[in-house]
Amino acid sequence: MLTNLIDLWLPIVLSTVALFFVSFLSWMVLQFHRQDWLKLDNEDQFLKAVQECHLKPGNYMFPGCKTPEERNSAEFKKKLEAGPHGVMTVFSHTGMARNLALTFVYFLVVNFCLAYLAGMVLHRGADYMPVFRFMSTATFLVYLAGIVPHAIWFRCRIVGHIIDSLLYAVIVGVIFMAMWPGVSS
Repeated sequence: MLTNLIDLWLPIVLSTVALFFVSFLSWMVLQFHRQDWLKLDNEDQFLKAVQECHLKPGNYMFPGCKTPEERNSAEFKKKLEAGPHGVMTVFSHTGMARNLALTFVYFLVVNFCLAYLAGMVLHRGADYMPVFRFMSTATFLVYLAGIVPHAIWFRCRIVGHIIDSLLYAVIVGVIFMAMWPGVSS
């Protein structure tokens, strides 16, 4: 018999809380992401120039273009070759509490989906190792997969995300392995 999601509510919640806590440790204590963001040498000059542009919150690419024709124009190609070129995100004034709450909800939804997947393929009373292998592999793939294409296109650093994903995989695998309904060694 396949496993019912109701039987997995506790490992879903515990793994969510654990990942939320490990995420905090990764970013704030161990600082795996410290090198993800660089400080501008001429920050004050940059801030003044950007303030004068009166940008609305959003993602910007520079040089930018709005149409394929503009992208193929000699003027755009000249700007691209001259540099600099890159991307910039301008945030609105959002609080840390909102982002923390959304992160918690994200972990909860993902862990619910992982449990749903596991319940489709693992039966009640499955052995420890198949539960651990399935959950840790699926968790690693889910938490790392989205950042890799992003890093390819936008050249962001992903070392911290790889470490996070490995930690998440082990944690979720262990929690589900230990709490799998009717698990046997």
